[in-house]
Amino acid sequence: MKNALVIGAGPAGLMAADALASAGCRVTVAEAKPSPARKFLMAGKSGLNLTKAEDLETCLAAYAEAAQHLRPMLEAFGPDEVIHWAKDLGQPTFTGSTGRVFPTAMKASPLLRAWLARLEGLNVTLHRRWRWTGWDGDAVLFDTPQRPRRCNPSVTVLACGGASWARLGSDGAWSAHLPDQTAPFLPANMGFTVAWSDHMQRHFGQPLKNIALHAGPHVSRGEIVLSASGLEGGGLYALSRPLREGAALTLDLRPDLPCDEIRARLNRPRGKTSLSNHLRKILRLSPAEQALLHEVARPLPADLAPLIKALPIPLEAPRPLDEAISTAGGLRFDALTEDLMLKSRPGTFAAGEMLDWEAPTGGYLLTACLATGLWAGRAAACFAGLAPRP
Repeated sequence: MKNALVIGAGPAGLMAADALASAGCRVTVAEAKPSPARKFLMAGKSGLNLTKAEDLETCLAAYAEAAQHLRPMLEAFGPDEVIHWAKDLGQPTFTGSTGRVFPTAMKASPLLRAWLARLEGLNVTLHRRWRWTGWDGDAVLFDTPQRPRRCNPSVTVLACGGASWARLGSDGAWSAHLPDQTAPFLPANMGFTVAWSDHMQRHFGQPLKNIALHAGPHVSRGEIVLSASGLEGGGLYALSRPLREGAALTLDLRPDLPCDEIRARLNRPRGKTSLSNHLRKILRLSPAEQALLHEVARPLPADLAPLIKALPIPLEAPRPLDEAISTAGGLRFDALTEDLMLKSRPGTFAAGEMLDWEAPTGGYLLTACLATGLWAGRAAACFAGLAPRP
């Protein structure tokens, strides 16, 4: 029986292990942390978004230039297959109003328990606290609690994660072992720093809902939250790439009202009513939204309508890499074959967030991790002579 090694016990690594074991390999999974899939579990605390229920071409568009590389993987294991996979593990799903797909249980832990039980039934061995330290010739090296170890597998799959949330295992340290094959890490799906004045402090933690965010030609409808450091939230994360690359951010506080309608409402007689109460009554602007208007434009212009429709937010910089939900950069596709095998090291494959792609939140991150993990696992099994080419 051929021996396979998977480094990393996140979704990509577990999927690669599943594919290898199903093909007949004796699989060892080496995880640097005390328990597997820590980032996966953390993501599921607020509702595990497995995938997005949409057609393949719409799904691929979310990956921008990386779509050309990911296409065969997502054709083999796209949104429909993710849903069936979860169901096979005893976790039925439902689709929300925006097309996002969640397990009925919402949390990640029941799915992970079922998956680990399946892998145990396939005789997959999981070693915890095994930190990969590189290679010595063909040998793969680890620091472990007992002693340094050397492994000589028939095939290896690297699924080491990106470079955000280091405390959960994705610290990007693996890039030191592949220095000439890695694009620099950049934060993705992250918040941005804003240097608020003191009068904004009482609004920290307040959400802004039913707004539209604009970054150049890109538009996002989603919630954001005011924080002491700046702005956070899904509506912002969807625009993180163009904003990171220098696009200006403007907020449309009332996207469902045209500018002329807003102006007409503003011009209604208000008598002795304060401007604050007038804005609250005729446009339902919240205290936080009104505070933003004063933050950006003091004194307020006579014609507020254009400002309400395009409120410029002075972003300073992305929040630090380790605060980002995911990362751009990583192992470049030109360092890999179409089977996700390292050109520099035949028999070693790579998968998941360590690859150089990025996508917005909404199920795309997990879908691509699962799809590339399955692809790399099947390709490794093929390299070992146990399965046809994926």
